[in-house]
Amino acid sequence: MNKPGFDFVELGKTILTDEAGAIEAMVNGLDDRFNQACLMITQCEGRVIFAGVGQSYHAAHKSAVSMASLGQPSFYIHATEAVHGDMGMITPQDIVVFVSHSGETKETLAMLSVVKNLGPKTIAIVGKPESTLAKNCDISLSTGVKQEAGPIQFAPTSSALAAVAMMDALLSAVAVSKGFSERDYARYHPAGSLGKMILGDNSL
Repeated sequence: MNKPGFDFVELGKTILTDEAGAIEAMVNGLDDRFNQACLMITQCEGRVIFAGVGQSYHAAHKSAVSMASLGQPSFYIHATEAVHGDMGMITPQDIVVFVSHSGETKETLAMLSVVKNLGPKTIAIVGKPESTLAKNCDISLSTGVKQEAGPIQFAPTSSALAAVAMMDALLSAVAVSKGFSERDYARYHPAGSLGKMILGDNSL
């Protein structure tokens, strides 16, 4: 039962303001580690693999398909499934990007321990730079999110959005540095309204 006179619009504005603030705060936090992560990916001879659990997995999923559409071979993997046989998809030439707000997710850490033995380079996208995951990856990028948006502090809101935003910045920076163009994008996304916008009537 809704509370009488509950102001949905006002709370919605609060949520959006909190989330926008979390992303804005990341701008001043970018440093040479971001540069190093971009360079690592541009030099990758294999695939860029995004991994996580829960909402971090869904953020990883989105980022992997976005990176693939920008010309960098990429896929996503669930950290739990990885240690139950999917590790065979990972090679020493790859880069594994681990996504975890806490940096202490046991399934993600279990995957990391196996990945380190396989040899690929690793990047952590975390909320806590002092976390186990951050300390044990080659490069860690922190979103710095300390509080979720709105009154329900257990639901991943700002943290999930910030992780996606950080990875959007990463993959877009890599694509632009390689000279990736809109025409190149159309090669990987020829259908739908985006394909028609770029290719005209020649799209699927």
